[in-house]
Amino acid sequence: MEKFLSSNEWQWRLARTIVQGVLGVFIANIDLIIGFAVLDPTMRALVVAFVMAILSPIMAAMGGDDDTPQIPRGEARGA
Repeated sequence: MEKFLSSNEWQWRLARTIVQGVLGVFIANIDLIIGFAVLDPTMRALVVAFVMAILSPIMAAMGGDDDTPQIPRGEARGA
């Protein structure tokens, strides 16, 4: 679980992206899955955006080794 949440290798980033996408689709269609309430499409978009905005920081906090990846600036690469 530690590698899934905190590794910066491509396969773990891909896995996190897929999990977030699946959760987003699940949340967007929770009313159809449960079947007792139907949400307006604009409300669905709002709920999905809200869940995604909260999900990333939660995953980062769970992984939490305070090792933030360093992204090189353009001039550091000679651009």
